[in-house]
Amino acid sequence: MKKILFTETVLRDANQSLIATRMPFADFEPMLSEMDKAGYYSLECWGGATFDSCLRFLQEDPWERLRRIRAVVKNTKLQMLLRGQNLLGYKHYPDDVVRAFVRKSVENGIDIVRIFDALNDLRNIQVAVDETKKAGGHAQGAIVYTLSPIHNLQTYVGLAKQLEAMEVDSICIKDMAGIMSPQEAYDLITAIKEAGIATPIVLHTHATTGLGSMTYLKAVEAGANCIDTAISSMSGGTSQPPTETLDYALRQMGYESGLDTKRLKKINDMFKTIRDGFVETGDLTPMILSTETDALNYQIPGGMLSNLISQLKQQNALGRLDEVLAETPRVRKDLGYPPLVTPLSQMVGVQAATNVLLGQRYKTIGKEIQSYIRGEYGTPPGVIDAELAHKVLGDEQPITSRFADTLKPGMEEAMANVAQWSDTQEDALSYAMFPPVAEKFFIARAERAVNTVTYSIRKA
Repeated sequence: MKKILFTETVLRDANQSLIATRMPFADFEPMLSEMDKAGYYSLECWGGATFDSCLRFLQEDPWERLRRIRAVVKNTKLQMLLRGQNLLGYKHYPDDVVRAFVRKSVENGIDIVRIFDALNDLRNIQVAVDETKKAGGHAQGAIVYTLSPIHNLQTYVGLAKQLEAMEVDSICIKDMAGIMSPQEAYDLITAIKEAGIATPIVLHTHATTGLGSMTYLKAVEAGANCIDTAISSMSGGTSQPPTETLDYALRQMGYESGLDTKRLKKINDMFKTIRDGFVETGDLTPMILSTETDALNYQIPGGMLSNLISQLKQQNALGRLDEVLAETPRVRKDLGYPPLVTPLSQMVGVQAATNVLLGQRYKTIGKEIQSYIRGEYGTPPGVIDAELAHKVLGDEQPITSRFADTLKPGMEEAMANVAQWSDTQEDALSYAMFPPVAEKFFIARAERAVNTVTYSIRKA
């Protein structure tokens, strides 16, 4: 019987796509033991926006969160999403910081590191791939999938060849906006296999456009080895297609997943309660759960859409969402058709919102967009609009070398910056990612520790 592997995303991407990564550890802790015994190939539980959200909104140490998950999950691989030289932040970091972050991720419990570059500039994932393998982890190189006049089948097969030459342990095709059709998935995976690439293939997509489940079925038919799904109560909409449904369908097609359907039922029932709680608070909006075929045009991934809605709500401008969505592909074209994946998705989305809310295109240009145009994120897939480029660069030329090569080492400085609060590399890395946010977290953590000691003394 043919084998198909499942990666469960509810602890990271489903959570991120539906509720902007606001699920605290305490919510899902009771489910970890059952999830560990359910037969998943891996649990995607860390990386992406979870790190920032833990520090910024949940008052949790992301490293401690990972260790606590690992303490319970003994039989199933733990997986994270890493943005190459961006790590989990929004700029490129020096190589020593990248190596330290990857090494500490593996030491604290991560088995599989899914590594991508937002521009598919694979120079920007080489260091992370190398360090993952040196640390004993599984390096999964990812191809960011998008549709544009300059992206085609040959582009992606070429990237797969580069990843195999890099000796990654598996290759993920990352369709963050759910725009890959069933036929496109079949054709791409078939082409990769026919090119002689033997590295296992993982497909990641979303249910946003309604294509996701069909796309997975055709991908598996073409030879995909693993798919990303979400437990059904946290699936659909901008999340992934449902785990149980895909398992049911693929079993009938002659595939064996190893999933325990009784345990999946228990897990799903527990997550229903969590989902309903977020619906009641308004953190999970019905808009996010619906099928959005317009995404086939504007290609906005789930996490980006939920963040856009949240940002517009804060500015009392949710009624202008359609204008922002219409402006997004125009900004993307101006920037040379970058794939809309973090951090580019947030950057493009914020610029589109700024253009709409200010009533004038590029009246203000975000500093991250300026950095992108200067070449600090890598080589753009296409040509940047000449007028926009001149507005940022003037007569200067963009950087064409790997930007990280211009950066001085950063770990020594990061350790010095957190010395008053901590002597661990983990805390130094948190600070390196998000300095003001981490500093605020360290201060609050110290205050909580003092209050706990004081309470214990008084109680004694």
